[in-house]
Amino acid sequence: MAEGGRAEPSSALSADARGVTARRIVLGTQLRKLRENAGISRADAGYQIRASDSKVSRLELGRVAFKERDVADLLTMYGVSDPEEREQFLEMVRRANEPGWWRRYTDVTPSWFQDFVGMQESASRIHTYELQFVPGLLQTEGYVRAVLTRGRPDYAPPDTEKRIHLRMQRQTLITNPNPPRLWAVIDESVIHRPIGGRRVLKEQLQFLLEMSKQPHITIQIVPTQLSGYAAEGPFTLLRFAEPELPDVVYIEHLGGAVMLDGVEEIEIFSRALDRLTVDAETPDRSRQMLSKAIAEL
Repeated sequence: MAEGGRAEPSSALSADARGVTARRIVLGTQLRKLRENAGISRADAGYQIRASDSKVSRLELGRVAFKERDVADLLTMYGVSDPEEREQFLEMVRRANEPGWWRRYTDVTPSWFQDFVGMQESASRIHTYELQFVPGLLQTEGYVRAVLTRGRPDYAPPDTEKRIHLRMQRQTLITNPNPPRLWAVIDESVIHRPIGGRRVLKEQLQFLLEMSKQPHITIQIVPTQLSGYAAEGPFTLLRFAEPELPDVVYIEHLGGAVMLDGVEEIEIFSRALDRLTVDAETPDRSRQMLSKAIAEL
């Protein structure tokens, strides 16, 4: 916060690594702080920009795109008159409205998944638990193809290739400069499940082994005898560098997905992750398990 309780634009948002979704949420949060410090209601703020109080709520939650004119009007209402400070906020608006690369795939991805990709792109730490498949960010192209075609490539849907390209494009998140920290806990059954057949699985396990040696990636395997105790299904926990952003848990199911950010919900999944990392083999021992599984194929 700046002097006098005013929300100060975060200079960290100028970093190229900062995701579109995070920028939008952070900007909304700072606008909310300005409004509250000025003692202005959402209804009055909405009237100022010719919108409803629910629209202001969505703006402050980062769920809709911003218009420069609206933000400029709100800044005036909130008493922000310094030209340099106003320009910082308006630059944040322009950056927050940049379309994410995943928007090119709206024809093959539901809206709830686009929201997750945006959050994932913005995270500084990604913790994931899987007990059926290799985590998506660590899948090879052959493995992706086998999963998406349910092991029957001759009967692949017409949009399969675009879906595969999307999955591989997402993977650049962990291979680009300044990647997030990825911590993947995988059930032992995953490394023995013959997704795509022997050749595809062997290639996949070799890739996992290679990626496990990267300094920003940790892979742990939960041995069969401890499988299923700490968590009953797969989930991903996203953590962010920005203090304004709460942790988010993503859980996918057959009919869609849910994202949770309640304090009690995050605590439940954080405890499950702690238990999983204790139950799982160490990273070194997990690499040994991968090497053995590869040798047996």
